[in-house]
Amino acid sequence: MSIAAVIGLGTMGAGIAAVLARSGMTVRGFDVSAGAIEATRRKLPSISGVLDDLGVPARGSASDIVLTDALEDAVAGADLVIENVPEEIGLKRAVLAEVAGLVSGSCVLASDTSGIPISRLQEGLPSPERVVGMHWSNPPHIIPVVEVVAGHGTSAATVDWMMATVRRLNLIPVRVKRDVPGFVENRILYAVMREALDLVERGVVDAEDLDTCVSWGIGYKLSVVGPMSLLDMAGLDIYGSVASYLNRDLCSRDDVSPWAEEKIASGRLGLKTGEGIYAYHQDEAASLGAARARRLVAVRRALDASGEGGP
Repeated sequence: MSIAAVIGLGTMGAGIAAVLARSGMTVRGFDVSAGAIEATRRKLPSISGVLDDLGVPARGSASDIVLTDALEDAVAGADLVIENVPEEIGLKRAVLAEVAGLVSGSCVLASDTSGIPISRLQEGLPSPERVVGMHWSNPPHIIPVVEVVAGHGTSAATVDWMMATVRRLNLIPVRVKRDVPGFVENRILYAVMREALDLVERGVVDAEDLDTCVSWGIGYKLSVVGPMSLLDMAGLDIYGSVASYLNRDLCSRDDVSPWAEEKIASGRLGLKTGEGIYAYHQDEAASLGAARARRLVAVRRALDASGEGGP
Protein backbone atom coordinates (compact mmCIF):
# COMPACT_ATOMS: atom_id res chain seq x y z
CA MET A 1 0.00 0.00 0.00
CA SER A 2 1.45 3.38 -1.02
CA ILE A 3 1.79 6.31 1.36
CA ALA A 4 0.74 9.76 0.12
CA ALA A 5 0.92 13.17 1.79
CA VAL A 6 -1.07 16.26 0.86
CA ILE A 7 0.80 19.41 1.91
CA GLY A 8 -1.54 22.39 2.26
CA LEU A 9 -5.22 21.57 2.71
CA GLY A 10 -6.93 24.78 1.60
CA THR A 11 -9.88 24.57 -0.80
CA MET A 12 -8.95 21.33 -2.53
CA GLY A 13 -6.93 19.38 0.03
CA ALA A 14 -9.83 17.48 1.55
CA GLY A 15 -11.08 16.28 -1.83
CA ILE A 16 -7.62 15.23 -3.00
CA ALA A 17 -6.92 13.38 0.25
CA ALA A 18 -10.29 11.60 0.11
CA VAL A 19 -9.69 10.39 -3.46
CA LEU A 20 -6.24 9.09 -2.54
CA ALA A 21 -7.59 7.30 0.54
CA ARG A 22 -10.47 5.83 -1.46
CA SER A 23 -7.93 4.13 -3.75
CA GLY A 24 -6.38 2.33 -0.79
CA MET A 25 -3.45 4.64 -0.13
CA THR A 26 -2.35 5.54 3.38
CA VAL A 27 -2.94 9.30 3.43
CA ARG A 28 -1.74 12.12 5.64
CA GLY A 29 -2.76 15.75 5.30
CA PHE A 30 -0.65 18.65 6.56
CA ASP A 31 -1.37 22.32 7.12
CA VAL A 32 0.12 25.01 9.32
CA SER A 33 -3.39 26.26 10.09
CA ALA A 34 -5.44 24.55 12.79
CA GLY A 35 -8.52 26.04 11.14
CA ALA A 36 -7.71 24.41 7.81
CA ILE A 37 -7.18 21.07 9.51
CA GLU A 38 -10.51 21.31 11.32
CA ALA A 39 -12.32 22.43 8.15
CA THR A 40 -10.87 19.42 6.30
CA ARG A 41 -12.01 17.09 9.07
CA ARG A 42 -15.55 18.48 8.76
CA LYS A 43 -15.60 18.11 4.96
CA LEU A 44 -14.41 14.52 4.71
CA PRO A 45 -17.71 12.74 5.58
CA SER A 46 -19.71 14.65 2.95
CA ILE A 47 -16.97 14.13 0.35
CA SER A 48 -17.09 10.40 1.07
CA GLY A 49 -20.84 10.54 0.46
CA VAL A 50 -20.26 12.16 -2.93
CA LEU A 51 -17.75 9.45 -3.86
CA ASP A 52 -20.37 6.87 -2.86
CA ASP A 53 -22.89 8.58 -5.15
CA LEU A 54 -20.37 8.43 -7.99
CA GLY A 55 -19.89 4.72 -7.42
CA VAL A 56 -16.14 5.06 -6.88
CA PRO A 57 -14.78 1.72 -5.60
CA ALA A 58 -13.88 1.93 -1.91
CA ARG A 59 -10.53 0.26 -1.31
CA GLY A 60 -9.91 2.57 1.64
CA SER A 61 -11.71 5.13 3.77
CA ALA A 62 -11.40 8.88 4.31
CA SER A 63 -11.95 8.21 8.00
CA ASP A 64 -8.43 6.77 8.09
CA ILE A 65 -6.78 9.98 6.85
CA VAL A 66 -4.36 11.40 9.42
CA LEU A 67 -4.32 15.20 9.67
CA THR A 68 -1.33 16.88 11.28
CA ASP A 69 0.50 20.18 11.69
CA ALA A 70 3.89 18.40 11.77
CA LEU A 71 5.43 18.24 8.31
CA GLU A 72 7.91 15.52 9.26
CA ASP A 73 5.08 13.26 10.41
CA ALA A 74 3.05 13.91 7.28
CA VAL A 75 5.78 12.92 4.81
CA ALA A 76 7.45 10.11 6.77
CA GLY A 77 7.89 7.10 4.46
CA ALA A 78 5.87 8.77 1.68
CA ASP A 79 5.94 7.43 -1.88
CA LEU A 80 4.07 10.52 -3.16
CA VAL A 81 3.90 14.06 -1.79
CA ILE A 82 1.44 16.51 -3.35
CA GLU A 83 2.25 20.17 -2.73
CA ASN A 84 -1.03 22.13 -2.55
CA VAL A 85 0.01 25.42 -0.92
CA PRO A 86 -1.06 28.91 -2.20
CA GLU A 87 -0.02 30.04 -5.69
CA GLU A 88 3.18 31.83 -4.69
CA ILE A 89 6.28 30.50 -6.43
CA GLY A 90 8.62 31.32 -3.54
CA LEU A 91 6.41 29.52 -1.05
CA LYS A 92 6.00 26.48 -3.30
CA ARG A 93 9.74 26.23 -3.92
CA ALA A 94 10.45 26.52 -0.19
CA VAL A 95 7.93 23.79 0.65
CA LEU A 96 9.23 21.45 -2.05
CA ALA A 97 12.83 22.03 -0.92
CA GLU A 98 11.94 21.28 2.70
CA VAL A 99 10.00 18.16 1.74
CA ALA A 100 12.86 16.96 -0.49
CA GLY A 101 15.09 16.94 2.56
CA LEU A 102 12.67 14.80 4.54
CA VAL A 103 11.73 12.05 2.10
CA SER A 104 13.55 9.23 0.34
CA GLY A 105 15.20 9.74 -3.02
CA SER A 106 12.50 7.65 -4.69
CA CYS A 107 9.54 9.71 -3.41
CA VAL A 108 7.71 11.54 -6.20
CA LEU A 109 7.18 15.26 -5.52
CA ALA A 110 4.05 16.53 -7.25
CA SER A 111 2.73 20.08 -7.43
CA ASP A 112 -0.95 20.92 -7.74
CA THR A 113 -0.10 24.41 -9.01
CA SER A 114 -2.79 25.92 -11.21
CA GLY A 115 -0.30 27.19 -13.74
CA ILE A 116 3.21 27.96 -12.50
CA PRO A 117 5.58 26.13 -14.88
CA ILE A 118 6.95 23.00 -13.26
CA SER A 119 10.39 23.83 -14.65
CA ARG A 120 10.47 26.94 -12.46
CA LEU A 121 9.50 24.94 -9.38
CA GLN A 122 12.28 22.43 -10.08
CA GLU A 123 15.02 25.06 -10.03
CA GLY A 124 17.53 24.42 -7.25
CA LEU A 125 15.83 21.23 -6.04
CA PRO A 126 17.78 18.01 -5.60
CA SER A 127 16.66 15.23 -7.97
CA PRO A 128 14.48 17.39 -10.23
CA GLU A 129 13.70 14.27 -12.27
CA ARG A 130 11.15 13.22 -9.62
CA VAL A 131 9.27 16.57 -9.62
CA VAL A 132 6.08 16.59 -11.70
CA GLY A 133 2.89 18.60 -12.09
CA MET A 134 -0.31 16.95 -10.89
CA HIS A 135 -2.99 19.57 -11.56
CA TRP A 136 -6.41 18.65 -10.17
CA SER A 137 -9.65 20.48 -11.01
CA ASN A 138 -11.97 21.84 -8.34
CA PRO A 139 -13.86 20.04 -6.84
CA PRO A 140 -11.16 17.36 -7.10
CA HIS A 141 -13.34 14.51 -5.84
CA ILE A 142 -15.87 15.10 -8.64
CA ILE A 143 -13.98 16.39 -11.69
CA PRO A 144 -12.11 13.34 -13.03
CA VAL A 145 -9.39 15.02 -15.13
CA VAL A 146 -5.85 15.46 -13.75
CA GLU A 147 -3.19 17.18 -15.85
CA VAL A 148 0.24 15.54 -15.67
CA VAL A 149 2.97 18.05 -16.51
CA ALA A 150 6.69 17.41 -16.93
CA GLY A 151 9.19 20.16 -16.26
CA HIS A 152 12.48 20.36 -18.13
CA GLY A 153 14.11 18.07 -15.55
CA THR A 154 11.28 15.56 -15.05
CA SER A 155 12.16 12.03 -16.11
CA ALA A 156 9.99 10.02 -18.48
CA ALA A 157 9.77 7.36 -15.77
CA THR A 158 8.23 9.86 -13.33
CA VAL A 159 5.65 10.97 -15.91
CA ASP A 160 4.74 7.36 -16.73
CA TRP A 161 4.45 6.56 -13.00
CA MET A 162 2.15 9.54 -12.45
CA MET A 163 -0.04 8.71 -15.46
CA ALA A 164 -0.47 5.17 -14.11
CA THR A 165 -1.14 6.46 -10.59
CA VAL A 166 -3.90 8.80 -11.80
CA ARG A 167 -5.55 5.89 -13.59
CA ARG A 168 -5.37 3.81 -10.41
CA LEU A 169 -7.23 6.63 -8.66
CA ASN A 170 -10.12 6.05 -11.09
CA LEU A 171 -9.38 9.41 -12.71
CA ILE A 172 -8.46 10.54 -16.23
CA PRO A 173 -4.85 11.63 -16.78
CA VAL A 174 -4.03 14.18 -19.48
CA ARG A 175 -0.37 14.38 -20.47
CA VAL A 176 0.63 18.01 -21.08
CA LYS A 177 3.49 17.82 -23.58
CA ARG A 178 4.94 21.31 -23.06
CA ASP A 179 5.40 23.09 -19.72
CA VAL A 180 3.53 26.33 -20.57
CA PRO A 181 2.04 28.68 -17.91
CA GLY A 182 -1.50 27.62 -17.04
CA PHE A 183 -1.03 24.24 -18.73
CA VAL A 184 -4.12 23.39 -20.84
CA GLU A 185 -7.29 23.59 -18.77
CA ASN A 186 -6.62 26.98 -17.21
CA ARG A 187 -5.42 28.50 -20.48
CA ILE A 188 -8.76 27.59 -22.05
CA LEU A 189 -10.71 28.65 -18.97
CA TYR A 190 -8.99 32.02 -18.62
CA ALA A 191 -9.48 32.78 -22.30
CA VAL A 192 -13.21 32.17 -21.80
CA MET A 193 -13.31 34.28 -18.61
CA ARG A 194 -11.42 37.13 -20.27
CA GLU A 195 -14.03 37.33 -23.04
CA ALA A 196 -16.90 36.87 -20.55
CA LEU A 197 -15.72 39.72 -18.32
CA ASP A 198 -15.19 41.95 -21.35
CA LEU A 199 -18.72 41.33 -22.66
CA VAL A 200 -20.28 42.11 -19.26
CA GLU A 201 -18.06 45.12 -18.67
CA ARG A 202 -18.97 46.59 -22.09
CA GLY A 203 -22.69 46.12 -21.41
CA VAL A 204 -23.19 43.55 -24.17
CA VAL A 205 -24.94 41.20 -21.75
CA ASP A 206 -25.79 40.98 -18.04
CA ALA A 207 -23.74 38.63 -15.89
CA GLU A 208 -26.68 36.29 -15.22
CA ASP A 209 -27.59 36.02 -18.90
CA LEU A 210 -23.96 35.38 -19.79
CA ASP A 211 -23.85 32.49 -17.32
CA THR A 212 -27.07 31.10 -18.79
CA CYS A 213 -25.73 31.38 -22.32
CA VAL A 214 -22.47 29.60 -21.52
CA SER A 215 -23.93 26.92 -19.23
CA TRP A 216 -26.82 25.95 -21.48
CA GLY A 217 -25.09 26.72 -24.78
CA ILE A 218 -21.43 25.98 -25.25
CA GLY A 219 -20.95 24.43 -21.81
CA TYR A 220 -23.72 21.89 -22.37
CA LYS A 221 -22.34 21.05 -25.80
CA LEU A 222 -18.69 20.89 -24.77
CA SER A 223 -19.43 18.32 -22.06
CA VAL A 224 -20.11 15.88 -24.88
CA VAL A 225 -18.20 17.28 -27.89
CA GLY A 226 -14.72 18.70 -27.19
CA PRO A 227 -13.47 21.83 -28.99
CA MET A 228 -11.37 19.97 -31.57
CA SER A 229 -14.23 17.56 -32.32
CA LEU A 230 -16.59 20.54 -32.46
CA LEU A 231 -14.45 22.07 -35.21
CA ASP A 232 -14.89 18.92 -37.26
CA MET A 233 -18.60 18.76 -36.48
CA ALA A 234 -19.23 22.35 -37.58
CA GLY A 235 -16.78 22.15 -40.47
CA LEU A 236 -13.37 23.80 -40.67
CA ASP A 237 -14.60 25.89 -43.60
CA ILE A 238 -17.29 27.43 -41.35
CA TYR A 239 -14.72 28.04 -38.62
CA GLY A 240 -12.40 29.70 -41.11
CA SER A 241 -15.13 32.01 -42.39
CA VAL A 242 -16.27 33.16 -38.93
CA ALA A 243 -12.77 33.36 -37.43
CA SER A 244 -11.60 35.54 -40.31
CA TYR A 245 -13.65 38.47 -38.99
CA LEU A 246 -14.51 37.52 -35.40
CA ASN A 247 -10.99 36.87 -34.10
CA ARG A 248 -10.07 40.50 -34.71
CA ASP A 249 -12.93 41.64 -32.48
CA LEU A 250 -12.35 39.29 -29.54
CA CYS A 251 -10.90 40.67 -26.30
CA SER A 252 -7.10 40.50 -26.38
CA ARG A 253 -6.22 42.46 -23.24
CA ASP A 254 -3.13 41.24 -21.39
CA ASP A 255 -3.98 42.76 -18.01
CA VAL A 256 -6.79 42.07 -15.55
CA SER A 257 -10.24 43.46 -16.33
CA PRO A 258 -10.65 46.88 -14.62
CA TRP A 259 -14.20 45.84 -13.70
CA ALA A 260 -12.81 42.84 -11.82
CA GLU A 261 -9.90 44.86 -10.39
CA GLU A 262 -12.30 47.36 -8.85
CA LYS A 263 -14.18 44.59 -7.08
CA ILE A 264 -10.93 43.03 -5.86
CA ALA A 265 -9.72 46.38 -4.50
CA SER A 266 -12.98 46.89 -2.59
CA GLY A 267 -12.87 43.40 -1.05
CA ARG A 268 -15.78 42.01 -3.05
CA LEU A 269 -14.16 38.67 -3.86
CA GLY A 270 -17.18 36.41 -4.37
CA LEU A 271 -18.71 33.72 -2.18
CA LYS A 272 -15.95 33.98 0.43
CA THR A 273 -16.85 37.63 1.19
CA GLY A 274 -20.59 37.51 0.51
CA GLU A 275 -20.37 39.59 -2.65
CA GLY A 276 -18.46 39.55 -5.91
CA ILE A 277 -20.15 39.62 -9.29
CA TYR A 278 -23.27 38.51 -7.43
CA ALA A 279 -24.42 39.16 -3.84
CA TYR A 280 -24.92 36.17 -1.53
CA HIS A 281 -26.95 35.61 1.63
CA GLN A 282 -25.04 34.81 4.80
CA ASP A 283 -25.44 31.01 4.66
CA GLU A 284 -25.65 30.65 0.90
CA ALA A 285 -22.09 29.43 0.28
CA ALA A 286 -22.63 26.00 1.83
CA SER A 287 -26.00 25.39 0.18
CA LEU A 288 -24.72 26.54 -3.22
CA GLY A 289 -21.72 24.26 -2.94
CA ALA A 290 -23.90 21.27 -2.08
CA ALA A 291 -26.38 22.00 -4.88
CA ARG A 292 -23.61 22.39 -7.45
CA ALA A 293 -21.96 19.18 -6.26
CA ARG A 294 -25.23 17.29 -6.75
CA ARG A 295 -25.56 18.62 -10.30
CA LEU A 296 -21.94 17.83 -11.15
CA VAL A 297 -22.40 14.30 -9.82
CA ALA A 298 -25.53 13.87 -11.94
CA VAL A 299 -23.73 15.12 -15.06
CA ARG A 300 -20.71 12.88 -14.48
CA ARG A 301 -22.91 9.84 -13.92
CA ALA A 302 -24.82 10.59 -17.12
CA LEU A 303 -21.59 10.95 -19.10
CA ASP A 304 -20.18 7.76 -17.57
CA ALA A 305 -23.36 5.85 -18.45
CA SER A 306 -23.29 7.10 -22.03
CA GLY A 307 -19.65 6.31 -22.55
CA GLU A 308 -18.86 9.99 -23.17
CA GLY A 309 -16.90 10.49 -19.96
CA GLY A 310 -15.11 8.70 -17.14
CA PRO A 311 -11.81 6.84 -16.96
